[in-house]
Amino acid sequence: MESSFPAYEVIIVGGSAAGLSAALLLGRSLRRLLVIDNGKPANRQTPHSHSFLTRDGISPTELNTIAREQALAYPTVRLIDDTAVTATQHATGFSVTTETGNTYRADRIVLATGLKDELWPIPGFAECWGISVLHCPYCHGYEVHGQALGILANGDAAFEMSRLIYHWSPRLTLFTNGPSTLSVEQAEKLQKHQIEIIETPITEIPHQNGQLSGLLLADQTHYPLTALFSRPPIVQASDLARQLGCVHNELGFVQVDDFGRTSIPGVFAAGDTHTMMRQVVVAAANGLRTAAMINKELIDEYFN
Repeated sequence: MESSFPAYEVIIVGGSAAGLSAALLLGRSLRRLLVIDNGKPANRQTPHSHSFLTRDGISPTELNTIAREQALAYPTVRLIDDTAVTATQHATGFSVTTETGNTYRADRIVLATGLKDELWPIPGFAECWGISVLHCPYCHGYEVHGQALGILANGDAAFEMSRLIYHWSPRLTLFTNGPSTLSVEQAEKLQKHQIEIIETPITEIPHQNGQLSGLLLADQTHYPLTALFSRPPIVQASDLARQLGCVHNELGFVQVDDFGRTSIPGVFAAGDTHTMMRQVVVAAANGLRTAAMINKELIDEYFN
């Protein structure tokens, strides 16, 4: 059904760091905007986020709660808890239809829908994700530095992750979860740094409330660990960008310029949708920069 609400100048799909940062600046710019958010950010299990100046250690949930309050303090900002399922371009702008059947119209769209991790189907992996199974040492490495850490990866990715994580802790074991695809040279370099390579498949990640105690292997060996680093495949959390015809790069990210403009005029992307830098502070900066460009475009249109 068609929404009874008037057309907006901007619709922001996604109400996490990038989307709310954009909403805050646009609200302060007196723009009429709608944020559509389903409350399922990729970091929703993560107890703490880090490296955000003045907010180091705050939980992503608390950060989003504060961000919502601050963005919604501006009267031209509206937020609905819903999932955007379709997006369509029209001669005079764009429309977005939600899971509940409402349709909203705007002059510009910001896609801040983020990424989705396709978690490995190992019992315990999903429950520990973001808590003790980690993807980023810049986000979580300090808290486990110097401790017994594992890496779940293989081939070139395993080698690069091992080099990276070794900086935080030399007490490192690489689990390839099957036959190693490392090159001879890569394996020799890891062994030179006393990084053990274990090829036995992983059968389970024993844990308590997401905090793993180690890895249980197919030969019934239990390897005690404090944390496990892994980077499972990532995909776009929403296909709205593809629905609108936005160009994606070879890695599957939405292609944008320095201000978040996609290949479709009027469609912007912010946050994880277009970058591998999955830090909260980066997403927030992306959102602000994108919002500033949107406001400039609207001024250019209206003041001519």
